[in-house]
Order: sequence, then C-alpha cells, then structure tokens
Amino acid sequence: MTAATPSTTRTYDIIGFGDEVPGILAIVAAAREYRRRIGKFPKSLIMFKGDSQQGVGGHLVRGGLAYLDRTHVPSEVRQATGVGLSGDPSRLYTEFLQRSGVTQIALDPRKANAALRQMLSEISADIISRVQIQAILKQGAKISGIQLANGETYLAKQFIDSTVNAELAQFAGASKLQGFGTFGLPESELPVTLVFETEGLTINELKTVELAYLKRFSNPRDSEAQRFMQLAAGGDARILDRFKKEMLDSKGALAGMNVSSDHIDIRSKALSIAYHAYRGTKFSLDNNSCVFDSGNIAILPGGRLSWNALLCHVSGSQAEALARNAAKPTPAMLEEIKFLDRFFKSLGATIVRPMPELYIRHAGNVTGVVESLSGSRMLEGGVFREEAIATFGYPLDVRGGIEGLGLKALERGFTSISFFKPPLFNVGIRHALLRSVPNLAVISPASGFDGYACAAGRIVEFNVAVGQGVGIAAALAITTNRDLMNISNTEVRQVLTQTKQLPTIYGKNYAIEASRLQQFEEMMIA
Repeated sequence: MTAATPSTTRTYDIIGFGDEVPGILAIVAAAREYRRRIGKFPKSLIMFKGDSQQGVGGHLVRGGLAYLDRTHVPSEVRQATGVGLSGDPSRLYTEFLQRSGVTQIALDPRKANAALRQMLSEISADIISRVQIQAILKQGAKISGIQLANGETYLAKQFIDSTVNAELAQFAGASKLQGFGTFGLPESELPVTLVFETEGLTINELKTVELAYLKRFSNPRDSEAQRFMQLAAGGDARILDRFKKEMLDSKGALAGMNVSSDHIDIRSKALSIAYHAYRGTKFSLDNNSCVFDSGNIAILPGGRLSWNALLCHVSGSQAEALARNAAKPTPAMLEEIKFLDRFFKSLGATIVRPMPELYIRHAGNVTGVVESLSGSRMLEGGVFREEAIATFGYPLDVRGGIEGLGLKALERGFTSISFFKPPLFNVGIRHALLRSVPNLAVISPASGFDGYACAAGRIVEFNVAVGQGVGIAAALAITTNRDLMNISNTEVRQVLTQTKQLPTIYGKNYAIEASRLQQFEEMMIA
C-alpha cells in the first residue's frame, strides 16, 4: 500500500470516500473481481476525513467499537438451514473477522487496523486522510472527480461513499433527509457513543462490584442505596420503576452480568445508578445530556475492556455537524469522560482511555435511490431469494429512542411504536445505488432506508454484505463501461455463485408483522 503523493491531478478507476469497514471491503471486493476479469488490479483510492495515523477503519477502529453486533437467527431457522449462531455472513466479512482474530464478538481495533491495511496493500490501493472536499467535478449527472481543499483533484470512473452522513453524495447533489426525516422528524436522531477502554479492572473485580451494588439497590431497607436510586432517577417515578424491574431477571434472581469468552453483557442498571448517583445527574437523554447506559463490553488483549455505554444526546443537525467534523467528540463529552475516569479508578481501574472518534449510529438518509428499503420490506424477507446476495437478521432496535416518534404516533392512532419481531431478510444492493448520481453508491446507515429500516441497516455486518455486492458491481460497471446504477442484484449474485462466495440464503416473510409495520411507516411518513 502506497501513500498518495501530492500532485495537481491523479486518476483512478475507483474511489472510496470514507474508511468505514463496509467501504474498505467494497473496494477490496471491486479490486479482486476486476483482477479476475482483467488480470490486474484497478487503480483504487481510499480517502477520508479522519487521521490515518490513528488507524484505518472508521468507527470500528478510531471509534473503538469493539463489541460487534452480529446477525440474529432464530433457533428453529438455524436447525432448518444448518447455519451457525451468527448465521452465514458474507465471505468477505468472515475473512475480515478471521484476519482480525475475532472469535465471537470482540474486535480488537488494533488488529482490525492491521488487517484492513494488509487487505488494502494486497490490492495496491492508495490512502489519503484528513481530506476536505472543495468541489465535485461532474459530467452530466455523474461524478468525474473530487477536488480537495488543498487544490489536489482525484478523478475516477466509479465512487463509493461509506460515510455515516453520505457526505460525498451530498456534495454531488444527491438529496438527503436529516435525522429521522423519513418519519418527518429531521431533528430527532439516535444518540452517539464515545467508546472508552479501561485497564487494571479485572472481570472478577467488576463482577464483585456489580453484585454488591445489585444487592444494595434491590434491598428496600437499604435507605442510602434507595436514595442513590432516587438521585439517579432524578425523582422520575418511571425511571425508578425501570431501575427496579431490571434488578431481577425472568427467574427472579439478581440480574448480574453475563460473561462470555470475549464479551460481557450488562443486564441491569446497577453500575449506571452508581455512576449517576456519584455524578449527581439524572439517567436521561433529555437536554443534550450523556447517560452511562448498561454496557456492551468487549474483552480485549492485555486486560483491556472496551465499553459501548456512554450515550450522548444529539439532534439531527448536530449529528450531521459531528460527522462533518471527522466525528470528533465535543468538549462536553470529553468532560463526561473525566467523571467516568474518576468513577472507574475508584473501582480499581488504572487507565480510562476515550477513543479519538465517536460512534455515530445514524445521520440521516439519502433519497432517490434505485430501490428504497423499508422496515416492513425487511420483515417481508427483503429482496427475492433468486436475486439475494446474503441474509441478515437484527432487531429493529433504536438505542436511545427516536424523540417525538411516540407522540406523533399517538396523534395518528398508534398506541405502540414497538415492533418486536426481528426481521430476517435477504440482502441486495439497490438501496445503495443512486439514480441522481448513477456512478455513486452509498454503503452506510445513510443508504436509502425508509422508516425503521435504518435500525437494522446501520449494522456493519449487513453493510459489509452490501459492500461486497457493490464492489462486485463496481468492477462490472468499469469492465463493461456502465454505471453502478445499472448493475442488478442478479448480476452480482451470478458472480458470487461463480466464485463460490454466495452464502446461504434463508430470509423469512413475517407477513402479519410486516403488514402492521407497513401501515405504521406509511402513516408516519405521510
């Protein structure tokens, strides 16, 4: 892998804007398919706003999101199809996990950075970081090049945007809805996370601390503990009631953490209550606050624990601004880390290390794609089996909630906004391809999702499957002198079949739930 050297104009076959893992692997897939057809690698470039010296791999690497969300497959489907606990992921994702040393859930950002750099090196891709777009060059509706603020210009035939806010697509003139504009709520957005790592606090010590808190908080006669719970709830009876319910599991036992081989799931709010009582703040995402939520913890080498737990409220416009600022944490977020530093060191940690970039879950969605993808379409099973390139399952989970959605739903006659059946759907690429910019794909949470679809559509494993397909489509587009927009799911599937890379296809149609969600999405979007 070579560093791109400064010059006035450089020409490539394919450019990826953003270094999120799905985008990088899309470039890898494109290069491999191009070589299979032509006998040599194309000229490829990855350009992004972050600092490559802090790692290559977007929010999984610089954002440190080490606890991976994997596909969810019901046990009866696993038995019927023979797929594993995490289904049958795209072959490129499986390769990435193997190269990064992932056994189940935990991805060490340091190993992921090394794996991605190696994969890019193997296809002789160039990398430039800390870029700022000055202007987009176009030939008709198509992008012909990207002019940077430093005066350099980079030309290419096909382009892939993997940024969370579809920044290249926006510069190229594609229309995009801010926040949850697909629900008519442009200023509502999912919270962002500042992931942090701890060292010096062992798993056994953490279990002991949590158990002590659980015993105290679940004891109504412990007046001091009850006062702490009131303090963390901010006097809100609903929050306090939720705290109490989560202290016990379904069998009535204390809901202690579940420790697996490489990850920990925190089931109660005991640690959260202790922190917010210590901090003197309410466990609520109102008023631009941060909450220390139940953690998803990845167990990493060297005694490191990676915490996906600090949720920070943002509006739709704030999420867009953060994404445009290379996902840098705000001073207020870094101030919160100072309190977490003191709290965890009081528990025995020696180091509390925040990541250099935020995990931004969602920052709006592009419109005008070849075929948009809704939550109800996911529940119907996604694209038709004969054109599918992978299958993915995940709950329609919007961590932190969508502000204003419940009230708007109530106004339109819906008493519940919960859709509990996790979709298990077949994957295609058409929701990532833009009609308005025919040689550009957006592979990210900002793809052409409608309604609840971005809840599952924001997950990296899903987007890598899309990315592998889009990469193959880019190679087809270049070698047949077409645009990405004109490549079909079926053509991509044929390549996956020919190269023995097609995973098991097993999407399910949950017709009743899909019909209910379709009615909801149509009513809310109208």
